[in-house]
Amino acid sequence: MTTLTAQDMQAILSKLDAIMTEQKDLLTELDAAIGDGDLGLTMTRGFSSASKLAQEFNETDIGKMLSKVGMNIAQVAPSTMGTLVGSGFMKSGKALKGRESLELNGVTEAISQFLQGIMDRGKAQPGGKTIVDALQPAVQALQEAVNTNKTLPEGLQAAYQAACQGVEATKDMVAQYGRPAYYQDKSKGKQDPGATVGMLIIKAFADYVTEQE
Repeated sequence: MTTLTAQDMQAILSKLDAIMTEQKDLLTELDAAIGDGDLGLTMTRGFSSASKLAQEFNETDIGKMLSKVGMNIAQVAPSTMGTLVGSGFMKSGKALKGRESLELNGVTEAISQFLQGIMDRGKAQPGGKTIVDALQPAVQALQEAVNTNKTLPEGLQAAYQAACQGVEATKDMVAQYGRPAYYQDKSKGKQDPGATVGMLIIKAFADYVTEQE
């Protein structure tokens, strides 16, 4: 598989819906440890709605689809993470407006813009124990894959592995943003729930393209 189309993106969003539902209890548990415990509910609600919207989208413009998905998630899951993820999709959609297919460099741009949208909205920086700490390593891995002429599946698998490592690294961090920051040193040793969401988003992309091989 060398490119993603709008139809592929529909399938990825359907996979994201399934993954978030499957991991709902884990996200709730992680969030309850250093947050308010609603992350599992908001992510399942957000991605369920986004998947339904995507399945009904009958155009070929990937950017337009992602913009609509972002607005939908921000609306139906108006939590901190829902707002951040929605902002990420909207930023990505704006950058990809008019694109009908994405090769590895296009997917790299999509996820890079997704990360930038989250950073712009949340003002979080790497090392602050947030979703950024999973997504930034994933983007770096994708950029390296582009530079070394890797295939789309190879690039996304590398991104997923980097995101997993990023999630693991959050256990040694002290939360700097949002409700988890209230816990300060007590947040150390705990896996960040937001970073886990970021990792699961990359996993959906990686799993999908691998399954198509």
